Amino acid sequence: MSDADERIQSLHDEIVSKNEKHRQFLETAFARLSDEERQELAEYIGFCLADGLDIQTLAKSYGVIVEDTLREQLYFLRHKEYRHTSFADVADSVYFDDAYMRHYMYGLALTAFIWPNHLDMHRFFVRCLPRNQGGSYLEIGPGHGANFLAAIRLGSYDTFTGVDISPTSIDLTRRLVTRAVPDRMDDVALLQEDFLNWQPDNAPFDAIVMGEVLEHVEQPGDFLAQIAALGGPDSYIHVTTCINAPAIDHIYLFRDSSEIEELITASGLQVAERYLGPHVGNTVEKCIKHGLPMNVAYVLEKPA
Repeated sequence: MSDADERIQSLHDEIVSKNEKHRQFLETAFARLSDEERQELAEYIGFCLADGLDIQTLAKSYGVIVEDTLREQLYFLRHKEYRHTSFADVADSVYFDDAYMRHYMYGLALTAFIWPNHLDMHRFFVRCLPRNQGGSYLEIGPGHGANFLAAIRLGSYDTFTGVDISPTSIDLTRRLVTRAVPDRMDDVALLQEDFLNWQPDNAPFDAIVMGEVLEHVEQPGDFLAQIAALGGPDSYIHVTTCINAPAIDHIYLFRDSSEIEELITASGLQVAERYLGPHVGNTVEKCIKHGLPMNVAYVLEKPA
């Protein structure tokens, strides 16, 4: 067994030891990974281990995501609303709680390989990211840093800026990038900032990525308008969010993709490409009909 396979098997075994019902789901998920994705997952596990974590902590972090999401899904089924509706409701217990936020981010990074809809979102990001575009890359809410690192490795951008309101996310992204591509750190700026109050000196950016942020804010239209203001006519813009997808810190409820696309149009952007990812075991059509969770991703552009 290779080192990569050993790391993945160790994670599998530790998760199953705490949740036997998850065994088949995990085996199906890991079988779905390409060789490159298995290597990417094993590398992420390796970075975490080298940074002082152990397999038990990673498995616990994944369990935090599973348990918290299930609890919020049950609340949503009963009330048809998210539990929280303001940033103040979740700021201290999530974004500014370092211990919880680390579990949350480690677990969320693992779902990009384990949850089929999250894996498909990651694949969409990797497929769409321009390979030969230079200039400046901006990511709003890099979180655990996986997409930020992928952009450095896959793209040809000269500089990389990450803006996140959580100090923990900034630290985790910096640690990941420093271990993975230490020779590029002079090209990286990671800033703890409120994106709406941030005033960069180097706009427009040649690429702007915002993954899973709109559902976490009270005024998603303002975030899209700020992106439009920071992008140029040829900028690559990639935005993801979710529909009817409760989580502990989701506060803005999109009930269908038309609501998101109306905000996109109102912000001065237009959809160039879209991805709709249904909840596990369902179709897009069933999710729309019954109000089930979906992930959505867009490549956007500024109209000529």
